[in-house]
Amino acid sequence: MPHSQAAAAQCGGWQCSLPGRRNFDVGVQTQMGNLRAVAAIALGLGVYIAGSFTAYGSGAPAAPKEQVTQDWPAYGGHDGTHYSSLSQINRGNVKNLVVAWKYDTGEKGGLEVNPIIVGKVLYACTPAGSVIALDAATGKLLWKFAPAVPGRLLTRGVSYWTDGHESRIFAGFRSYVYAIDATTGKGIPSFGEDGRIDLRKGLRGNYLENTVALTTPGSIFKDLIIVGGSNPETHPAPPGDIRAFDVHTGAVRWTFHTIPHPGEFGYDTWPKEAWKDAGAANNWAGMSVDTERGMVYAPTGSAVFDFYGGDRIGNDLFADTLLALDAETGKRIWHFQGVHHDLWDRDFVAPPGLLTLTRDGKRVDAVSQTTKSGFVYLFDRTTGKPLFPIQESPYPASTVPGEVTSPTQPLPTAPAPYTQQSATIDTLTERTPEAHAWAVKQFKTMIGGGQFVPPSVDKLTVDMPGFAGGGEWGGTAADPEGVLYVNANDTAWLVGLTVPPPPGSLGERVYQTQCSSCHGINRAGSPPAVPALRGIEGILTDEEITATIRQGKGRMPAFSSLSDDEVKALVRYLTRAPQQQGPPRPNVRAAASAEPVAAEGASEQAKNDMPYRTIGFRRFTDPEGYPATAPPWGTLSAIDMNTGKYLWKIPFGEYPELVTKGMAATGSDNYGGPVVTSGGLLFIGASVFDQKFHAYDKSTGKLLWETELPFSGLATPATYMVDGKQYVVIAAGGGQSSRKPSGGVYVAFALP
Repeated sequence: MPHSQAAAAQCGGWQCSLPGRRNFDVGVQTQMGNLRAVAAIALGLGVYIAGSFTAYGSGAPAAPKEQVTQDWPAYGGHDGTHYSSLSQINRGNVKNLVVAWKYDTGEKGGLEVNPIIVGKVLYACTPAGSVIALDAATGKLLWKFAPAVPGRLLTRGVSYWTDGHESRIFAGFRSYVYAIDATTGKGIPSFGEDGRIDLRKGLRGNYLENTVALTTPGSIFKDLIIVGGSNPETHPAPPGDIRAFDVHTGAVRWTFHTIPHPGEFGYDTWPKEAWKDAGAANNWAGMSVDTERGMVYAPTGSAVFDFYGGDRIGNDLFADTLLALDAETGKRIWHFQGVHHDLWDRDFVAPPGLLTLTRDGKRVDAVSQTTKSGFVYLFDRTTGKPLFPIQESPYPASTVPGEVTSPTQPLPTAPAPYTQQSATIDTLTERTPEAHAWAVKQFKTMIGGGQFVPPSVDKLTVDMPGFAGGGEWGGTAADPEGVLYVNANDTAWLVGLTVPPPPGSLGERVYQTQCSSCHGINRAGSPPAVPALRGIEGILTDEEITATIRQGKGRMPAFSSLSDDEVKALVRYLTRAPQQQGPPRPNVRAAASAEPVAAEGASEQAKNDMPYRTIGFRRFTDPEGYPATAPPWGTLSAIDMNTGKYLWKIPFGEYPELVTKGMAATGSDNYGGPVVTSGGLLFIGASVFDQKFHAYDKSTGKLLWETELPFSGLATPATYMVDGKQYVVIAAGGGQSSRKPSGGVYVAFALP
């Protein structure tokens, strides 16, 4: 579709400003698969075998001979591809896998960590946010680093940097990024301020009023760590700037404004003053780095407020955009915006996949981007040219006063979407006659579901795919042949808008601005995903409620910037306000996605004067809690990106109690990505309810092996070799469903 710059500024589509191909000597300071000179690291536990790294993101056509030790040096593995050349574990013997070791953190709360392995050491995180180093062959704890910050927030792992002499681990905990000596586990005081940098600083205004947290590990390029962050999804929220920090000092080396400032490309796609108070458009999902080209690919999420954009009329570059930036300078090379003026929380949810394809007999380096919408986009890695045509398709206008939707949205002509694109009466659940009748009755009161149907006032819209995807943060795996493997959720959600009642007391005002988007205007919650707050005075003390507000709990972030008076007033409102009578209104935001969903930050009423609040933002489930649409409710697919054709697609995940009733292969919610190997295997945990770890034949989708984990393995596994033995490790922690317990156990498997 190429566009001129002027056209791209208006439509937000693909646009390239590449002056010429960039080639950089990245040396050995990278986490992405080129650490060829590292020796004698990791507590003297062993010697790293030079040459055991090979970069697969650039499409090496053949797997190397296995070495004694082979690492998994970054989030997503070598070049973030989720691919390993190891084949000791293969189709023929995977059925013989046994537990090699376990490490139980002893903590509750869940894990989403993709561990990294360098030499003979595995680096990971605990549910409470501590960083740990384990002997990768035995699971023995080598050291533990616990940040001195109250509260907790789910994190997906750490970053590793070395120059061949010194090695550092970088770990995000809430708004801080810590530098840790990889050998000793001690903080490095010379980095930033007393060993850490505060991501709230340097964004906008008083940094204490900002909220940003590094949930996905930063990307390493040379002597830079490049980060985004998770931002609130309601006002107030800081901008989602992408920044590079010096790995030695913590100093900012460059900043890219995802909400453009005056004079910057894309500024005219927002209202003139939006850069002063618009928020998010942030990279929370992580990035991918092409070290050969010196390019970083950063996907972004939606701008706030997720479901109403009357204060940000325009296409809102660079929200919902795949950005290709010069990793050395942060300058934009090209971009593609996947959703114009997002009103559906359609974040680009995972690091892009780097893969190499064959087109017209030539090898082409490509970058793929999966989406919540169920589409995958494919581009030339250097120029940003779409490798399958992208068409602007028309969609309905909003009926909400003050709202102006984009008349079109860009969709690829291939591959076909990997999730259902609409919900109708004909696609509702048939699990039982009673469930079907209930779903039909409810559906007739709603606006029918499909892609990009705008929310309405005081009426629920069925959103399909739902707000948890489509694709999710686990991302994809790509093998050297150009096959992309993606797991996806395939259920409907509900959303709508309402004019909130006038706030009364200070406590009610704080609740309406900071809490109602999750727990509902009437505090009814959406159990089990989001607890009700009515009646908690009989369960929790004022002190316990205060501690939860201040420190956060589970998926609820800490509201550290609320004043003491505001917290006291909020606690009083929660424990002493009159209880509403009658059935609760369905206006809750279920915290099922991995990014934080409640606003932390300044609570000045002027910053929160939005005319609408969210109703719905919950799954469309039947009275027994199962999806109200027909299966499959989760899928696993293999797509040949050379042709755009599907090789196979299967239901993924089960509900054990339904299996006993004869309903197998329903699919289910799943979080965490796959790993593919040259042994012909696809390893994946991810399924929420059956707590299983699976191995599939990557060519056919046939299940070859599975085992039950201590908790659901809602994380991307890693595979590596130590002293000639291949291991596959996964973080098992649960944390996505109150039906299942949560914890924090790392489980490694190997052949006997």
